[in-house]
Amino acid sequence: MFNKKININYMQFSIMTIMLLLMFASCSDEKSMNNTDVSGKDSSSSKPKVQTKKKLAYIVTDSRIPFWAIMGRGVKNRADFLGYDLEIYSAQNSAKHELELTVKAIKNRVSGIIISPSTSSACVTVLKLAKSSNIPVVISDVGADSGEYVSYISSNNREGAYKIGKVLAKKMLELGFENGRVGIIAIPQKRLNGKARTAGFMQAMDESGIKGADIRQLVTWSEEETYGFTKEMINTYPDLRAIWLQTSNGYNGALRAIADMGKKGKILLIAFDAEPEFLNLIPKGVLAGSAMQQPYLMGQKALNAMDRYLRGKNVKKNIQLPILSVSTENIQMQLSTIKRDVLGIEK
Repeated sequence: MFNKKININYMQFSIMTIMLLLMFASCSDEKSMNNTDVSGKDSSSSKPKVQTKKKLAYIVTDSRIPFWAIMGRGVKNRADFLGYDLEIYSAQNSAKHELELTVKAIKNRVSGIIISPSTSSACVTVLKLAKSSNIPVVISDVGADSGEYVSYISSNNREGAYKIGKVLAKKMLELGFENGRVGIIAIPQKRLNGKARTAGFMQAMDESGIKGADIRQLVTWSEEETYGFTKEMINTYPDLRAIWLQTSNGYNGALRAIADMGKKGKILLIAFDAEPEFLNLIPKGVLAGSAMQQPYLMGQKALNAMDRYLRGKNVKKNIQLPILSVSTENIQMQLSTIKRDVLGIEK
């Protein structure tokens, strides 16, 4: 309890220190601006002031993960089209680095910040810092536990997980696996989207009478971590018949573990989101299916929301996009949407 109190006080002290530094930087900028004459030229220089594009920052939890890289391309696509100067910052899956990048963006005097935060709780601090500098924020996926923002672009994670759960239940019934268990390799459950995915999927399992095995939360998001979790579940639950991976990267780790344990054809793998390889793996039945968000489209919607706000237009507070439930049976019908809005294949 004592250590917890120290950590909380330290966090509060750090946030206050950063906010004071930002206030000092703001005052310095004001002083610099006061050195201009009425024509808008800097009195200390003979060079005229050059008009520049409005600057925006996109802070993403980890651009090494394909889903976030695709979303970044969607943000960039609209920024280029609408004439914004966009900087993309990757926090490398670190809440601390995410905070540092927020401070950097604020010091660079951006007109707005679009963020895909590391966790919903970490986003609260980002929103506080941005508010202290009067910088608007649009959140693209994951969400925030509290705080002020312009718009939140999200997917209907609960419904998407529920639908892909039903796809899995149907497949297990067809194969005679209905008495088997399903394990979950989950994204962090501190995230609002993670909680929603688990709740929707478990509802589908409960309605289908299929038992759960275990839930493991990703930390490093690596293929090896997924490989290890999969092997552990196979060893612990002899009646394991399926694994649901709550993301797309790392899928190959799960497939390798299933093969290495001699369970190929005996344990199904189903995912969330997509990789380009899924266009071949799902039709072949290597993957039973995947619930696919539309990250490219989400990135475009996030930039559009920021643009509308900066132009004084009305902006929807919450914009929720549907998730595609993709299986062997329907992938061909949804191929054009998957290529454009899910994988961000630009032509």
